[in-house]
Amino acid sequence: MATDKKMTIDERYQYLRRMQTRYKRADRKTQTQLLNEMERHTHLHRKSLIRLLGHEVQRQPRRRERSKKYGPEVDAALLLIWQVLDYICPERITPNLVSTAELLAQHQELSLPPPLRQQLEQISISSVRRHLPPQPLAHRRRKPTAPPNRYQQAIPAYRIPRDIDEPGHFELDLVHHCGDTTSGEYIYTLQILDVATGWSGRRAILGRSYLVVADALHYLFQQLPFPVREVHPDNGSEFLNTHLLTFFKQEYPAVKLSRSRPGHPNDNRLVEQKNATLVRDYLGDRRFDTVVQTRFLNTIYDKMHDYYNYIQPVMKQIATEWLPATDERPGRIKRTHDDAQPPVLRLCAYLKPKQHPPLLDHRATINPLQLRAAIYHNLEHLFAYPNSTADEVQDIFQTLVNPDAFPAARAALGVVDTVDKPNRGLPTVPTTPTATTHASLSGKEGAAFR
Repeated sequence: MATDKKMTIDERYQYLRRMQTRYKRADRKTQTQLLNEMERHTHLHRKSLIRLLGHEVQRQPRRRERSKKYGPEVDAALLLIWQVLDYICPERITPNLVSTAELLAQHQELSLPPPLRQQLEQISISSVRRHLPPQPLAHRRRKPTAPPNRYQQAIPAYRIPRDIDEPGHFELDLVHHCGDTTSGEYIYTLQILDVATGWSGRRAILGRSYLVVADALHYLFQQLPFPVREVHPDNGSEFLNTHLLTFFKQEYPAVKLSRSRPGHPNDNRLVEQKNATLVRDYLGDRRFDTVVQTRFLNTIYDKMHDYYNYIQPVMKQIATEWLPATDERPGRIKRTHDDAQPPVLRLCAYLKPKQHPPLLDHRATINPLQLRAAIYHNLEHLFAYPNSTADEVQDIFQTLVNPDAFPAARAALGVVDTVDKPNRGLPTVPTTPTATTHASLSGKEGAAFR
């Protein structure tokens, strides 16, 4: 009986090698039956099968190898673009080769003559993959879901759909930078991600009190070129607490609050992915726990804001299909993605045409090669800063962007008359940060602001 799927050339030769021994040992009648069977499976002519089985069954090399279509100038351009886009996969690079090359040429980082431009327009994803192997995927273990608290009943729980038709619906999450121990205060990265466009933002905070979380969210919202419509965190107490919910009600009354369902970590699946690729892959599992580290990390995140929103393209899943199991492979889900684009271009598709020029003009001013180099250079600078010692007390007030927005917290910390506004300048050479003590608080009031 004929197979449903046609054999590849390599599969055909492997099959014939297995049948050759049986064929040579068989009598004439059995050989006829074997030839009939091999005809059905390989779709080869009977005379071709007899000729192949009479000699060593081995695929012969080509007499004339195919000439290379893309020369060394294409290789050099692909390598540079791959580096600029931080070694992302060919599916994301290929649709953006020309636009990225033009941006590099505009900043005199790449020569783009017409023949090279034409080849970058024609090259396929498979050809790019042969030159640039994809990077291995990073996996992240998720912690067990925290027990529910009393605020969850008032906030709806669901997953924001991937195909939502407007920007402004943000998934929100925290990444811990505690190193080998969770003792003491340490830095977290608060990350937001827009489901519709892939627009993302990050802010380093020291501790996870209401004061630093609210300050970070206010800063990230001010960075956005479009309004926030929904904020969707997990069920952590750093988000679902009286102070932060009051902050949203007073400062952002039009913003809808939702949350992930307990026991469903994939309800925040998009920002969870970015926790690995945009935070862990940069910072690793190091411990960060000082004011200076917090402030300097935020300068890096400001650069990453431009790089990942205006330069590096992202893909968006547009369809899934279940493929049943076959004899060759088990059942699986086939995911289909659209052409990769930077988030700024996805955003322009939603905005009115008159809102495009400021975004596109800002993108044109960015030198992607220099920006990426600055990010990695500053990471080495960050890693050189020492961590705190046992006798140091860090003042979170010095990490705030807008301390005047929290007068009650300033009064509770006792810093109104004793601490000046933070100096936003940063040292060019890593030095040991100076610790500033503040009045100790007890009970719930102190826990709210430390």
